[in-house]
Amino acid sequence: MYLPSLAQLALGSRLKSLSDHFYGAVDEVYRACGAGVESRWFPVLRFLWEHGETTVSDVATAIGQTHSAVSQLADKLVEAGLVQRKKDVQDGRRSLLLLTEQGQAALAALGPIWVAVRRGIVRSLGEEGLTTLLTALAATEQSLRERPVVEAMLAEHAELVAAKLEIVPYDPALKEHFYRLNAQWLERHFRIEDIDRELLGDPERHVLAPGGVIFFARLAGEVIGTCALLQESPGVYELSKMGVDETFRGMGAGRSLLAAAIAEFHRRDGKELFLESNSRLKTALRMYEQVGFVMQPAARPGSHYERADVYMVYEPKQGATARAGAAKG
Repeated sequence: MYLPSLAQLALGSRLKSLSDHFYGAVDEVYRACGAGVESRWFPVLRFLWEHGETTVSDVATAIGQTHSAVSQLADKLVEAGLVQRKKDVQDGRRSLLLLTEQGQAALAALGPIWVAVRRGIVRSLGEEGLTTLLTALAATEQSLRERPVVEAMLAEHAELVAAKLEIVPYDPALKEHFYRLNAQWLERHFRIEDIDRELLGDPERHVLAPGGVIFFARLAGEVIGTCALLQESPGVYELSKMGVDETFRGMGAGRSLLAAAIAEFHRRDGKELFLESNSRLKTALRMYEQVGFVMQPAARPGSHYERADVYMVYEPKQGATARAGAAKG
């Protein structure tokens, strides 16, 4: 399924989906049993049933909803004849909520249904599953009270924005990111070919051992991009396996990786640097052209990739070559 693959980013969506599922299930049971209430009314009605007349603020605090949300729900309950509002004699600026006789009678008739709901949930989720879920919910609620999530998110965002992008060489601990980042864009735009699967699955054998190099872009501890410089023969290199996490597009990771690969090519006194790509990848092709790659009139003879219909060769400007030589000296 798609949402689980998004992990933390889809937490709210998954919880809402579960919430809607349970609300819908209980509403269906209420209708089947002839109860004239809705599942979303339950927290307010139950609180008033147990505590008697009280303020909207007290209800909101007790059930963890906003004052506005509870007030709007109270209006619906008043319209349904289950709740009434009356002025607080001690403070005329606020009103009190209390169940009407109709509301009392409606809730009194729900006992067998509530028991059925409790038992049905246990039967569906299992004792252990329900206990795990309720324990996790309690722990989550406690954590959110102690560490508000908005503050945590904004603090992380500030750290990411302030962080300096790093370009680091291959490390075995980063191996999985080489596969992940490349598979992400290949699956989005094309498909993973056998040659991709072989190279990405064992980069130490197919990239590093033959004399190539792999770089990673890292931002505040997050690995957000990668690229490889493959040695085809002495002095001849292929720029390949360039991939940037789509979440971090526009932050300069691609250009920084490209610059690192070109710098390494010059450091090694490389004779030729080429790449293969696809004409659909307009943004990437423009970036390659801007750093000195020149489009060739036809695809590269003997290309290993089915998707490759673009062949580009690096033709550095004299100034860039001179600067690279001076840097080496």
